[in-house]
Parts: sequence; C-alpha cells; structure tokens
Amino acid sequence: MAQDPEKFDSAMATWQEWQDAPWGRLRYTLAEANLMRHLGEGRGEGPLRILDLAGGDGGDALRLAARGHHVTVVDLAPAMLAAAEARAVERGLSERVTCVRADVHALPADIVEGGFDVVLCHNLLQYVDDVPGTIATALASLREGGLFSVMAINRHSAPLNVAVRQLDPAAALAALDSDLLRTEMFDSELTLHTAEEIIPVLSDLGCREVRHYGIRSFCDYLTDDARKYDPAYYTDLERLELATTARAPYMHTARLFQLTARKRTVS
Repeated sequence: MAQDPEKFDSAMATWQEWQDAPWGRLRYTLAEANLMRHLGEGRGEGPLRILDLAGGDGGDALRLAARGHHVTVVDLAPAMLAAAEARAVERGLSERVTCVRADVHALPADIVEGGFDVVLCHNLLQYVDDVPGTIATALASLREGGLFSVMAINRHSAPLNVAVRQLDPAAALAALDSDLLRTEMFDSELTLHTAEEIIPVLSDLGCREVRHYGIRSFCDYLTDDARKYDPAYYTDLERLELATTARAPYMHTARLFQLTARKRTVS
C-alpha cells in the first residue's frame, strides 16, 4: 500500500507528543533493552554500523547513537528526517547519525551494499503489501551474521484492546477475524500481523536464532492513562514490562511484537 509521506509530516506534533507519553517511552525503552540482549556492552565490540529503515524522527536511532554506534536513518518523510537531524544536533550526536531520504523499496546502492551490522525494520510492515519482499530488501543491506530486528503491531492484541478499552465485546468479536486497523494519527489503514506469521518468513529467508519479544504487554490494557504519568507508577510499570518482554505468554498478547534474528552466514 503506497503511503503519502505528507501524512507523516503533517502528524509530526501529534507523533512527538505520543513519543513523550508513557506508552511511547515504553515502546522505545523496551525495544532498546531487547536489542541490548544481543548487542550488549562488555562483549569487546566496537561501534556498530546500524541501518534504521523507516526510522522517522530517530526515536530508535538516537538511543543507539548515544551508545556510540553509527546509525543511518532512512525515511521518505522529509519533516521526519529534519526532526531526526535536529534532535541529533541538540544531543551532540550529529557525527553518529546520517539521514537519507529514500523509499525503503528503492534504496540507494551504497545502502543496499552497505553490509550493516544491524538493520532495524520497526513499524513498517503494517504499511506494506509485500511483507516477504520488504524483509528481503531489509536483509540485503545486512552483513552475514548481522542482527535484524523487526517490529509491528500484534494482531492478537487488537480484540483484547477493543474489549478492554472500548468495553465493546461485539467489536472485539469482529476484530478476531480482521487484520485491518485504522490509525487516525497518520490517517492510514494498517494491516496487522502476528509474530507466528513472520517467524517462518524470517526462516525462509535464511535467518537463524529468531527471538520473540513483546512490547507493552500490560500498559495498553491498564485503562487509567492519567496514572501512568506518575513517576513512581511509571517506574513500576516499566519494571513489569521489562520483566515480561521475553516471558510467555505475555509477549503473545502484547500490543507490539519484536523479532530479532541473525542473518545466515554462508560458508
């Protein structure tokens, strides 16, 4: 499904408010923590070269750059990239963050052939028609043995979210058999997936060591949103989320799923 980058640019203020809200902060904290399970300090690794596809305004990239890594952010929305560049400058990270305006399905040759150590494909799959093709494109830029991370809205969470937050069991019943969701923020219709559907795609494309994580296993089902702004409450919630991100059965009904995998090494 072709996306108009102006939709993302026009929603910039709303998007940044969402990032600063408790649920937005949790999304980035949990994703970073899951990546650090595989890229953690103390392993003798130097700065890594990371490619962040559809990286928007740098929410993931800036955290990784702050750890000393070099991150290339690719996005098609110019205002998003401008915001990423501005945030990098503000935090003294401009030398570690490079922004490239491009369609992820038509990447410049130097990125396709970049041999990156890590490739992120976060919150992109719900906007594309060809999921295997998109993942294959992302993997092409990754070196052998490199780490791939993919994140998307979890279709299993949709009926539960509707039932709990809207108190509408009829709508939840309908959501059981639907893979579509409308996002008002970006005025787009999304296609929802599950980790169980994407794991075989990764395997078919030669990935190994696939790991499944859940992002926001509890936050979205706690209906008192105002309380989440309380620092003490948020701290407890964050600890709970970190403790359950890789713990069954919670990742199966989390609002988002994150999968990490290693690209196959050809001997």
